[in-house]
Amino acid sequence: MTSKSINDGNGPLADGVTLSRSRHERVGEDQDGQRVDNFLIRHCPGVPRSHIYQMIRKGAVLVNGKRIKQTRKLVLGEQVRIPPVEIKAAGEVNVPTRLANVVGASVLLEHEDFLVVNKPAGVAVHGGSGLAFGLIDALRQHRNEKRLELSHRLDRATSGCLLVGRGMKANRRLQDLFRQREIKKNYIALVNGHWPDHLHKVDAPLMKNVEHAGERRVVVDAAGQTALTHFRVAHRFRDATLMDIELDTGRTHQIRVHARHAGHAVVGDTRYADNKRTAYFKNLGLARLYLHSSALAFKWQGVDIEVVAPMDAQWTQSLSGLRDE
Repeated sequence: MTSKSINDGNGPLADGVTLSRSRHERVGEDQDGQRVDNFLIRHCPGVPRSHIYQMIRKGAVLVNGKRIKQTRKLVLGEQVRIPPVEIKAAGEVNVPTRLANVVGASVLLEHEDFLVVNKPAGVAVHGGSGLAFGLIDALRQHRNEKRLELSHRLDRATSGCLLVGRGMKANRRLQDLFRQREIKKNYIALVNGHWPDHLHKVDAPLMKNVEHAGERRVVVDAAGQTALTHFRVAHRFRDATLMDIELDTGRTHQIRVHARHAGHAVVGDTRYADNKRTAYFKNLGLARLYLHSSALAFKWQGVDIEVVAPMDAQWTQSLSGLRDE
């Protein structure tokens, strides 16, 4: 967009963008229990998430006339005051057909309340930070199903199981299962070097949004949130180790930071791994992040749900070129 996020009336608006007036939205039955930041994201299409959080912090967003935090959950009938923002025209997101078809074909399980998708590596789950669209937009477009909502997130470079709710009510229940740690999450990762036989878990608190050379990172810090990751050696190569991993908690970048903390960063991790080792593996043909969400398991309405996501052909082929220990 060519104008400011909050337009002061001076300067043109970008094509397809209109400036909304300050308005009030009533919380409906489908939004009861939804976080206010997610409520705003749906009511302000095209507005960057960073700007939405800024509006909340500055007190421009009010609930029943009072300032709130971004984690505040809304209640049926409450009134949310939304300040003037630039709104993209409805339907402006247009995902390339090829990508939409790839994402549409990656659905592993279809349930009346949710989908499980085998997210391709390199595809962001949602737009923002310079991205016009994400996997959720591609999925909505391919299936012509606008009510699809992300139940959790995977890093852009990470592949594998992604849970998507069909409607806000189902999605909030799924998110509650994640918060209550009732969804079992398994990963596969290729890590640098020889992982120690005795090291079966990393229990180290994590703190996010630490600036490092202009880049936001997560670090191990005693003042951070508790984080526990279980590691098991699956296969040893001469220069790397293939690991089966289970998350007890689900913090941002948890596996990547815990692996680095143990001295064996995930191969291809351009944020936390050693640059020389990243270049070394790249010369061997391993030019991506080797982290894959391999399985999800949970109970839904009394029924056991378990989904396994296979690795893609590029992953399998590149590992076949590594020498065994």
